[in-house]
Amino acid sequence: GASVNEYGIEVVIPRVEGTRLVDAHGTPLPEQPSLIVLMMQQRTMAQMIERQLTHRAAARSVSGLAAMLAHEIKNPLSGIRGAAQLLEPNLSPSDRALAQLICAETDRIRSLVDRMEVFGDERPLAKEPVNIHDVLDHVWRLASAGFGRGVEFVLRFDPSLPPVPGNRDKLVQAFLNLVKNAVEAIEEGGESGRIILTTAFRPGMRLSVPGSGSRVSLPLMIEVEDNGPGVSEHVKPHLFDPFVTTKRSGTGLGLALVAKIIGDHGGIIECESEPRRTIFRVLLPMQDDRPKT
Repeated sequence: GASVNEYGIEVVIPRVEGTRLVDAHGTPLPEQPSLIVLMMQQRTMAQMIERQLTHRAAARSVSGLAAMLAHEIKNPLSGIRGAAQLLEPNLSPSDRALAQLICAETDRIRSLVDRMEVFGDERPLAKEPVNIHDVLDHVWRLASAGFGRGVEFVLRFDPSLPPVPGNRDKLVQAFLNLVKNAVEAIEEGGESGRIILTTAFRPGMRLSVPGSGSRVSLPLMIEVEDNGPGVSEHVKPHLFDPFVTTKRSGTGLGLALVAKIIGDHGGIIECESEPRRTIFRVLLPMQDDRPKT
């Protein structure tokens, strides 16, 4: 009559290539002890919370580094840039170009440090009910009018989705980063691009947060799918870590920032990728309008 839990079981599913790693939970029905309820939870879902905590720890280490950089680098950079500007008028044309290069590079480094400082912001978010479709609509309009011009956008929205407790500007920033990442992946592939934005309500199950006795429900699912070349297997486990990038000019902070913003909203993010199909899946809580006791 006792419940049984087994973890990390390999399951072969008919009509699906490969195996799935699952956690299995079985318990008898109190009303009918001869019957049992068997629940199988795909392991990747169970590991998402653990990964999110790892991302937050990495972000905290970056925040400490950013605080040091702000003091040790930004102040000297201002002096270097100012000296280059003072020297520029008295230089020959060829040397003047070098002085302008110094100014441009100091601006680039300062911008990088500014982006890192975002990770050091530990203040709680001022949350309010946010319509996630308004956020996504704003994001795809910005993208299609700018960096995503020429990419086909497909919107598959569930109109019944309840509000998300969050900060609209932060959510716009997160999903704009995901869409920009998708556009850049499509450009690397060199083919006609398509990005699918999907929302759905998935009641599913409540997830236990490691290190906490609480259980969270994340029923709101938002997916950003592209038909780019995909993410390599050796990069995928570290995709949301700071300074991890496959782009020549990338800083590796974009997806790390997305993970931080989603984590600050009490959600989780994962990536599912294969050639010609990459999905970034975000799960968020819904607005709880029940009176607090």
